[in-house]
Amino acid sequence: MRKSLIVYYSWSGRTREMAEKIAAQTGADLLEICPQEDYPRDYSAVVAQAKEEIRRKEHPPIVPTGAAVAAYEVIFVGTPIWWGTMAPPVATFLQQADLHGKTVMPFSTHGGGGKGRADRDIARACRGATVFDMYTAYEGGGKQAAADIAAWLQQLDKEQ
Repeated sequence: MRKSLIVYYSWSGRTREMAEKIAAQTGADLLEICPQEDYPRDYSAVVAQAKEEIRRKEHPPIVPTGAAVAAYEVIFVGTPIWWGTMAPPVATFLQQADLHGKTVMPFSTHGGGGKGRADRDIARACRGATVFDMYTAYEGGGKQAAADIAAWLQQLDKEQ
């Protein structure tokens, strides 16, 4: 596996769990995206805030990642699906990161609505990168997640 970084945002912990499963299979480094101001812990409040940020196309400030993205060939980008797209902190990261010439492997967790348009939105934000198909799973994928992730990772083997 080429030198890889897993960058993710997780509100509930499900996307973090998925990132850790991917890291276990790939040996990739992990980097969590943290908004400068935490989202509310109350589900209704976070839904309302996220909906408004997405509607306004806002990119909330994030804690500087300090990641030398330039040192990595493959960047895994993980997000919960909020209102049919990536969480706003992930949009902020993608706006700030230079992924030109990188291989991007998006992944997501959702609560039942599927990936929506998140895969297209991520691909659009990763200009100059090779973006592979998104892996997405309901509530993190359950017992089948490890096998599904392994199958998804085969895309990288075909590229090399």
